[in-house]
Amino acid sequence: MRSRLVVSCPDQPGIVAAIAGFLFDSGANILSSAQHSGERFFLRMEFEHTVPLVGFDAVAARFGMNYSVTESKLPKRVAILVSREQHCLLDLLWRQREAELNAEIAAVISNHRDAEANVVSLDEPFFHVPNTRDIREEAEREMVRILEEARADLVVLARYMQILSGEFLARIGVPVINIHHSFLPAFAGADPYGRAHERGVKIIGATAHYVTEELDAGPIIEQDVERVTHADDVAALRRTGRDIERSVLARAVRWHLEDRVLVDGPRTVVF
Repeated sequence: MRSRLVVSCPDQPGIVAAIAGFLFDSGANILSSAQHSGERFFLRMEFEHTVPLVGFDAVAARFGMNYSVTESKLPKRVAILVSREQHCLLDLLWRQREAELNAEIAAVISNHRDAEANVVSLDEPFFHVPNTRDIREEAEREMVRILEEARADLVVLARYMQILSGEFLARIGVPVINIHHSFLPAFAGADPYGRAHERGVKIIGATAHYVTEELDAGPIIEQDVERVTHADDVAALRRTGRDIERSVLARAVRWHLEDRVLVDGPRTVVF
């Protein structure tokens, strides 16, 4: 069996030696290891073993560790929320079908029906849940019900254009990843690419981050940019932005699925 150990704890001497010694004594073979030290210590390790690991709680208690051990090949269940724009949704579905993402699609939820035909054609579960400011509480209750029944391990906002309440985030109890263009906060709201074109921007970018109750302020997982020029019209800026959004979101989701992202307060450590 191949497993993955992820650890965070206060930094102090002896952590790596204790972990490696425990795995050696358990007959495990370490395949890869990455670590980062600051005020806190972070580690991601993959190893092979033939018998269940017993007794690591004692090591964890000694160093005050938060830790998880997961089976590397076991796919996580991913729910995707989307509105009308489908470029990020379809990219994730394609990557999952091509085994680029070790995931099962637990549900696709949308406040519109634009994506329904494409999702159903791929034999994935689609749920239409209208959501506006006036019915947000009712909509979020229904989405919580769907996510609980789908046993989602991760929720991805693939251009879901509705604000999620702090109560909703607390009730679903799983990480949520969002993607947005990197014009925020300069060009927030409607038609950011049109206003960016008016201002003659020279780069287009995107940011993937974990969602917190504070809008667009969660820990950043991945970002990227591409240069543009005065010759690019608004349509060209949008195409460039969508390409970057697809790739940035896919990397963030893949890294999360592979347990490569550890949250350090408002920041992340990405192995």
